[in-house]
Amino acid sequence: MNHPPADTQGGARPFWKTKTLEQMSQPEWESLCDGCARCCLNKLEDYDTGEIVWTDVACTLLDGDSCRCRDYPNRAATVPDCIQLTPEEVRTLTWLPPTCAYRLVRAGRDLYWWHPLVSGDPETVHQAGVSVRGRTVPEDGMPLEAYEHHVVAWPAEPVD
Repeated sequence: MNHPPADTQGGARPFWKTKTLEQMSQPEWESLCDGCARCCLNKLEDYDTGEIVWTDVACTLLDGDSCRCRDYPNRAATVPDCIQLTPEEVRTLTWLPPTCAYRLVRAGRDLYWWHPLVSGDPETVHQAGVSVRGRTVPEDGMPLEAYEHHVVAWPAEPVD
């Protein structure tokens, strides 16, 4: 269940309720990331059907404790297939988690109570069990064919 967003701007509606993704400033855009790191998990795509499944295999740059990228500004240099989210990407990517704030805002939905912009606390995403903290294995040294043994459903499940 989504909870209504807190009044975080002295009586004004919060920016994510008044602006489209395209209208947001860079700091507003970046603040929409709740820090769950579900998008930093490797996904597998069935070549024949296009179906995408999640794994618990974390990107080499993911800090498993903070659930943040270890080198966010330079991530594409280390991980060439890292997708930088843009409003266009948010409209077209089918694998964004159902809890993703970018996806929610695009659909005109409220942020969850545990989102740091609502709660005021970056730890609530972890306390609510939404983040990948403590639930991943590193990709470093793992052969691609081993990923199929790490398929999980939880990243695609909604969490209240």
